[in-house]
Amino acid sequence: MHGGSGASRDPTDGTPLLTLAALPASRVFEVLESSPEGLSPEQAAHRLQLEGPNRLPRPEGPGLWRQLLAQLIHFFAIVLWVAAVLAFIAGMPELGVAIIVVITVNGLFSFIQEYRAERATQALAALLPPLATVLRHGRRMTISAEELVTGDLMLLHEGDRISCDAWVIQAEGLRVDNALLTGESEPVERVSELPPMAESALLQAADLVFAGSFVAAGSGRAVAAATGARTQLAAITRLTAGVQRRPSPLRRDIHRAVRVIAAFSVTVGLVFFVISLLLGEPARDALLFTVGVIVALVPEGLLPTLTLSLSMGATRMARRRALVRHLEAVENLGATTVICSDKTGTVTTSEMTVRRLWAGGRHFTVTGLGYNPRGTVLHEGRPLNHEEASELGPMLQVAALCGDARIEQREGRWRCLGDPVDGALLVLAMKGGVMRTSAERSAHRIRELPFDSHRRRMSTVHVLPSGDHLVLSKGSPESILEVCTAVAVDGSPQPMIAERRSQVIAEAEVMAADGLRVMALAQRVLPAATHTAATALESDLVLLGLAAMEDPVRPEVPHALAQCRRAGIRVLMITGDHPATAAVVARKAGFSEGEVRLGADLPEDDAALGAMLFRTITVVARVAPEQKLRIARALQNRGEVVAMTGDGVNDAPALRQADIGIAMGCSGTDVAREAADLVLLDDNFAHIVAAIEEGRAAFSNIRRFLSYHLTDNVAELAPFAVWALSGGTFPLVLSVLQILALDIGTDLLPALALGAERPDPGIMGKPPRLREERLLSSSVLARAFGFLGPLQAVLSLSLVPIGAVLLFAWTPGQPIPAQAVATLSTLVFTAIVLQQMINAFECRRTPASIFQIGLFSNRLLVASVAVEALVLLAFIYAPGLNRILGNVPLAANAWLLVLVSPLLFLSAEELRKSAVRAATKSPPSHSAP
Repeated sequence: MHGGSGASRDPTDGTPLLTLAALPASRVFEVLESSPEGLSPEQAAHRLQLEGPNRLPRPEGPGLWRQLLAQLIHFFAIVLWVAAVLAFIAGMPELGVAIIVVITVNGLFSFIQEYRAERATQALAALLPPLATVLRHGRRMTISAEELVTGDLMLLHEGDRISCDAWVIQAEGLRVDNALLTGESEPVERVSELPPMAESALLQAADLVFAGSFVAAGSGRAVAAATGARTQLAAITRLTAGVQRRPSPLRRDIHRAVRVIAAFSVTVGLVFFVISLLLGEPARDALLFTVGVIVALVPEGLLPTLTLSLSMGATRMARRRALVRHLEAVENLGATTVICSDKTGTVTTSEMTVRRLWAGGRHFTVTGLGYNPRGTVLHEGRPLNHEEASELGPMLQVAALCGDARIEQREGRWRCLGDPVDGALLVLAMKGGVMRTSAERSAHRIRELPFDSHRRRMSTVHVLPSGDHLVLSKGSPESILEVCTAVAVDGSPQPMIAERRSQVIAEAEVMAADGLRVMALAQRVLPAATHTAATALESDLVLLGLAAMEDPVRPEVPHALAQCRRAGIRVLMITGDHPATAAVVARKAGFSEGEVRLGADLPEDDAALGAMLFRTITVVARVAPEQKLRIARALQNRGEVVAMTGDGVNDAPALRQADIGIAMGCSGTDVAREAADLVLLDDNFAHIVAAIEEGRAAFSNIRRFLSYHLTDNVAELAPFAVWALSGGTFPLVLSVLQILALDIGTDLLPALALGAERPDPGIMGKPPRLREERLLSSSVLARAFGFLGPLQAVLSLSLVPIGAVLLFAWTPGQPIPAQAVATLSTLVFTAIVLQQMINAFECRRTPASIFQIGLFSNRLLVASVAVEALVLLAFIYAPGLNRILGNVPLAANAWLLVLVSPLLFLSAEELRKSAVRAATKSPPSHSAP
């Protein structure tokens, strides 16, 4: 029975979906208050009003203004905001405006580069088809999928995308592809009766179909059980949305470095503010002095340079077919210690391919890959002769005609529409020269006996030109042998004696032991209208042969796995497929030896799970979305940096949880791609290794430009320190605007070029960096603050007295003439820029000499230094610009004086590197500063 349109309750309220799944078909309509004729229009309209449209929830992400605001109020920005306010208080509005411009430009740049909308839910919604076919009040109707309600009777056909969760009440060879939800690569059979099952097996319930899956073969009817937010697809949406990305190691380290530098800058600024007051400076001048100290110590160009460096790393990855969705993923990849890889479509091609044939006692091999029909059938390594091709013809005819899949080429890629096994057999027929269209003209199909789990075979009946009927069958070897009384030998049928039967079974077992899926093919010719019963049609068949197929391992994967082992990265296979299949694929791909476990058998304790995953387990099969999440979290709790690959909807929560989510670009779903940090454009597992190499290089490059940036911070601070300590007798030869020009105008391009350094040779022969390893390491700080910075400061400030003596005839002990200060300031400014040009090359490698690695091996750096030289000339000679900065044009004799400083800087650093190489007595290191 079913309620009228006035019923106000949800028919499935309070009833678990799996409990209802175990009900007999006769009770489905009673529970859902529907009928075999479907709902009435009135019922449907009322339920639509109660339940709402069949649409996945779409929570809104953070607003654009909030994201932009976050880029303007981070710790560095706050320090600069304080400096801007102090500049206004001190009566320097132009300085305050300049600092605000720097903050705004940095914030806008970072916002534009890093802004990525979280569209996973919208992508999930795209999986639901726009239309659905239903039966309402006995009438077949096509409606919008959003109008489906509980109790609607859906009509399912091959190729249909299913719009909601539903109970199957009628199935005729119905097989659905649940890969998006379960990760299982092969379509599964759906039936209308189901014995009680464990609650954990909901997605395996054979009388349920789910939103987002599609019909691979057959047809059926199903009653809508859950729509919109109550579907399993929506549950995965909620699971994905509930996962909070943990901060990347780079973000944590950058935030730590920013806090340290900012706190140090403010502290030093306040100390010098007090010193200025004690020396009798007016409060306004003391404030201006404090602003100068803070701006000198804060590397304003650091964050935009970091963002640009990561962007360039992302560009290099894109050239290697890996698309970065979140910039932090570039460096994060370099810290990866564990890769959790899916099987289908990641390690394998996700394309069933016939590899071997056995027919008439002969063995054949098949070339080609995937669903591309280019390939050949070979016997003993050579093409078939006429006799062999003739004998194999009937078997290829069965492969072409006994199936419903279609092969098509779309955007340069061959795809299978329908059952993958049918597709593989159709491609086999095409490789053997048998085309379905021409074969159908001489053998028109008139009947089909769909595959089911009891018979384990499929048969089709065709009419021959003679009027006779041709029965073609395919299925598991055991099921086909049951109905065969003969076997084809040398092109003619021979009785299926026990010896021949044993030989067929032995051949099938050998193929299966190699991880191949074996299908037997058979046929029978009947006089017209002799038999009509299915049992009669599938009897007295002639076995034509065996076809063994596999989802082949990508050829690049074994080498990629070997590289991962050399790099100290553990790789696990996490799949929804059968454990035996996964084990064979893992062995062929070259995974490390280890246990194969079912997802349901994993330890409940996360600590035990993490230890087991890292030590004993190589493959985890039959994994549910929640278990993939647990695996990622358990490994992360051990301190591992986890990269998780995936392509289906079921992978999205784990991709989001992982430190690096890696989705497939070709075979993957929009859901997986939107949840991921990295998308492999051609699904090539080997490119993960290339991306990790680029990620490791990114960390080294960040250290390089940190060392470069921090060096001139010391030189920028030195004039303020000397001025304060001298009680004002030593002139303040560097203004705050000049410091901003140094940090933003001249340092930015060389720093960016350092971020474009190629990966060092042998970088993938080292273990992943430790999570405790800091960007601001002791070596970086010692080099910048202990040697290069003070060296640059001394060489720059020494130009003040030397320039005053040589250019203005200054006598030591006398005040430096006021008219000389502008020129001396320009000398100091120029000396810092010139030394930073040399420093850019010196920061590329340490302790290797720049003459060993080649000055022109980084052409971008050469170009950026050339541009820096032009910018420097503009700062000195461009009218108006030099006045704003306080620079004056330099004469030739001043240039002769200032050019000495970069030569001395180069000599000193080369001597230091030589001493380090001699002390270590080892070949030059290829590590970053």
